Amino acid sequence: MAFIRKRRLERELYSKERKFRGSLKICSKSIIFEPDDNIRPIIKISLRDCISIKAPEDNEANNPFTRDTSGGISVVGNQVFLIKERNIIAPYKTVRGRTEHLFQLDVAGKLGDVVQTLHQLYRASCLDKMGDQAAMITAILQSRLARTSFDKNRFQSISETLHMECKAEMVTPLVTNPGHVCVTDANLYFQPLNGYPKPVVQITLQNVRRIYKRRHGLMPLGLEVFCTENDLCSDIYLKFYNYQDRDELYFLIATYIENHITEHTAESYMLQWQRGHISNYQYLLHLNNLADRSCNDLSQYPVFPWIIADYSTSVLDLTKPETFRDLSKPIGALNKERLDRLLTRYQEMPEPKFMYGSHYSSPGYVLFYLVRVAPEYMLCLQNGKFDHADRMFNSLAETWKNCLDGATDFKELIPEFYENDSSFLVNSLKLDLGKRQGGKIVEDVELPPWASGPDDFLRKSQEALESQYVSEHLHEWIDLIFGCKQKGSEAVAAHNVFHPLTYEGGVDLNSIMDPNEKVALLTQILEFGQTPKQLFTIPHPRRIIPKLKSLSRTSSHSVSITESPVSPNEESFEDLTEESITLAWNNIAKLKLDEQYKIHKEAITGIAVTCNGSSVFTTSQDSTLKMFSKESKKIQRSVSFSNMALSSCLILPGDTTVISSSWDNHIYFYSIAFGRQQDILMGHDDAVSKICWRDGRLYSASWDSTVKVWHCVPGETLSNKKHHFELLAELEHDVSVNTINLNAANTILASGTKEGTISVWDVTTATVLHQLPCHSGTVFDAAFSPDSRHLLSAGEDNCFKVIDVQTGMLISSVTTDEPQRCFKWDGNTILSGGQSGELLIWDLLGGKVTERIKGHTGAVMSMWMNEQCNSVITGGEDKQIMFWKLQY
Repeated sequence: MAFIRKRRLERELYSKERKFRGSLKICSKSIIFEPDDNIRPIIKISLRDCISIKAPEDNEANNPFTRDTSGGISVVGNQVFLIKERNIIAPYKTVRGRTEHLFQLDVAGKLGDVVQTLHQLYRASCLDKMGDQAAMITAILQSRLARTSFDKNRFQSISETLHMECKAEMVTPLVTNPGHVCVTDANLYFQPLNGYPKPVVQITLQNVRRIYKRRHGLMPLGLEVFCTENDLCSDIYLKFYNYQDRDELYFLIATYIENHITEHTAESYMLQWQRGHISNYQYLLHLNNLADRSCNDLSQYPVFPWIIADYSTSVLDLTKPETFRDLSKPIGALNKERLDRLLTRYQEMPEPKFMYGSHYSSPGYVLFYLVRVAPEYMLCLQNGKFDHADRMFNSLAETWKNCLDGATDFKELIPEFYENDSSFLVNSLKLDLGKRQGGKIVEDVELPPWASGPDDFLRKSQEALESQYVSEHLHEWIDLIFGCKQKGSEAVAAHNVFHPLTYEGGVDLNSIMDPNEKVALLTQILEFGQTPKQLFTIPHPRRIIPKLKSLSRTSSHSVSITESPVSPNEESFEDLTEESITLAWNNIAKLKLDEQYKIHKEAITGIAVTCNGSSVFTTSQDSTLKMFSKESKKIQRSVSFSNMALSSCLILPGDTTVISSSWDNHIYFYSIAFGRQQDILMGHDDAVSKICWRDGRLYSASWDSTVKVWHCVPGETLSNKKHHFELLAELEHDVSVNTINLNAANTILASGTKEGTISVWDVTTATVLHQLPCHSGTVFDAAFSPDSRHLLSAGEDNCFKVIDVQTGMLISSVTTDEPQRCFKWDGNTILSGGQSGELLIWDLLGGKVTERIKGHTGAVMSMWMNEQCNSVITGGEDKQIMFWKLQY
C-alpha cells in the first residue's frame, strides 16, 4: 500500500559511482526507486531487509554526496528486488547480499523529513506482530496528515464555497493513497499527500451521475463516485478514517445531485430491467455496484455469471437450452457427482458448516483472468512470481471444465467477458508466462471452436447474455448471488453455502481486541473472497420479455417510437393498435385542455363515458349522478338516489345502465334508456368506496373492511323484474377499503386500505396472494400495468409504489411533492392528478416529473381515459369536469 511518494520529486541514485535520475517512493513497507530511463530496473527494497538508513555527514570519508550541497540518504540492505529490467514485465529478480544505495534529493530541505519517516517505518517493519506493525504505520500516517491541509489555491474558482474538508485515502487496485478531501458548492477535490498521480484530483459535482457507499476492508468507510450512467469504472473511490466523514460527504454530494438526477435503488433498476429499458449486462453492472463490488477493489470485484456451457461445437446455437449453464444452481452444484462428495463432507462437518472451501470471486481469481493485461498486479499479489503455467488461464474449455470438476474451483466470471475489449484474452505484451507440462508455451487464451477470434468470442458472449434464455432465467442466478438464496435456509436448500467469513457480518472486526488477530482475520477475508451485500430478501421477479424491444447497451432508456405506421390525423388512429397507444403515451406531455364545465355543487368523485363518447356520467359528493351531453354541452339529467355522497360510477356494456356507489352503504342501478332507478344492491355495512364491473361480475369495496364479488344477472328492462345478485366471494380486510382495481385478464384484484395496506387477490380462488404495508396513509388509487406484471399505487403519504405482482416484492418508490389522488399509466409513464389540481406526467423509471399541466383549482379527484389513450376527462374538488385532448 502506497504510503507517501513525496510529490514525485526528482532524485538521483548512486550505485558503484553510477548515477541516474528517477523518483523515490516511500511506501508503508518498502522503498521504491523508479528510474526515468525505463530500460533500467525499478529497485524495491523492503524495509525489513534494511540494515541501516541514514543521511551521511559532510565530513565522512569517500562520501559521494560531498560533491553536491544537496541532501542525500544512504540505504544499506541485505536483499533487493529488481523489477521490469529492460522494461520487460517478468518475475522479480532477487539480488541477495549486502548492498548500499545512495539517494540524492533534489530538494535538500526535505532530507530530514524523509529520513525521519524512513526511520519510523523501519521501526514498524521490525515489530514481530502484524497487528503492531499496522498500528504503528497508521499512527505515522495520521501524524503526517495532521501536519498538512488542503491547499485552497487548488480551487477552480475563488468564488467557490467550502462545505467540508477531511482526511481520506484514494483507493486503486492493491494501493491506497492518503490525502485530503474537500467539497465545495461546485467540486469534489482530493489532494494526495504525495502529489501522485497528480497534485489534485477534481470531480465537478454537476457531472456526477451515481454515488455509492462502500464497504472497504469490511468496514463502512468507502465512497465511490461515477460521472457516467453505465460505466464499469468509477471516477474516484475514497476510503475515510471514520464513517461520520464518509456519511457527511455522501450527504453533501447526494443532496447536490438530487436536484439533477434521482439516486437509483436496486428496486428501481429492477423495474427498468423488467420492462426492457436496460440490458441484462447493465442490470448486473448496477447490482454489483449496489452490492459494494468495485473495479478498484480486487477483493470485491464485480461478479458476472458463466452463461455458456458449450465450448466444443463449431457453431454456438443460442436457441438450444443445453447451450446454456443452469442459472438456478451455483457453480459448485452443476456437477452432481462433485456435489454429492461435497455434501457428504458438509454433513460430517462440525458447525459452522460450509459446502465450498473456496469462493466464486477473489483477488486471485480476478487476476487469473486478467493476468495478460494486469501482470504487474499478479506479480505484486504473488510476491513477484506468476502462477505455474498449467494453472494459468490457458483455455476457455479447460477453465469451464475445471469449474465443473475441480475439487476447489467454483469461480464465476468477471464483467470483461461481456464487454468490448478483448485484450485480456491476448498476450499482446509478450509475457513469458512459462511452459506447460507438454512443453507448450503459454500465449493467448485458447478459444472455443465457435469463436473466430477474441472479438468474435466477446460478441457471441454478449449475445448469449442478452438472449431470451438468459433473460428468462437470470433472476435465478441473481437470487443466488444477490438475493434470497444467498444465505440462510434458502442457501442451504440451493447448495449455496460458503465459508462464514465470506459473508457480510460474518465477523465483527470491532469486537476483536487483539490487533494481531484482527489483521490476520482481515487478511484472510480479503484474500479468500467476499459474498456481495444482500440486495433482495424475497425471490427476484422474472423479466418481462419484450416482443419488439431493442435492448441497447448505450442507453438506459427504451427506443421511442418516432415513426408510427398510423398517422394521428387519420381516422385509423382510433384503431386499438399497440402502435397508436404507444404513440399516445410517448406524446402524453402534449395533453391540452379542450373544454371545462362546472356541473356539480361538490367535488366530483367518478366519471364514466358511453362507448360513442357522446354522454359523460359523473358522481359527486353532492349526492347526485349527472349526465352531461358532449354534443349540446349541457347537463341532460340529474339524479339523486339518497342524501349522501356518491363515490364512483361505471357504465355496463351496451350503454344501457349506469351503476353508482354511495356512502349510504348501497349500490344504485340507473337505466339510461328509461331514465329511472332500476335497482338497489344493499350489499355493505358501511360506505361503498369503489366499484368495478367485468364479465357479468360486480366488485364492490367498502369501509366495512370487505371487498365483495357479485354475480349479477340484469333484470328485464321492459318489466318490473329486478336484477338478481349472487354473492360469490367476500374478501376480508382488517380496516376500511378505499379503492380496488382489476387486471386486464380479470383474474387478479388489488385493494388499498385507509391505513396504507395493498392486497393482491386471486379472484378465481378468493385468496390473498400478497399483502404489503405500502403507504403510511390512505391508498387513493391503484392500477395494474397493461401486462399485469406490476401494480402501481398512490397514497396520502406523497408516494407512488410499484409492486411486482408475481413475487409481491415492493420494487420501486417515488416520492411526490403532494398526494396524487388518481392516475393512469402504461407501465412506464404516469399521468396523475395532484392535490393542488395540476396534472403531472411522470417518468416512473427515472423517478421524476417530466411535465406539469395546470388544471383544476382544487384536488383532481377522478380521471377517465379512453382506450386509445388520447382523450382524458378529469373531475375536481372545484366541482368542474375538464376535457383534455392530445395535440400532436
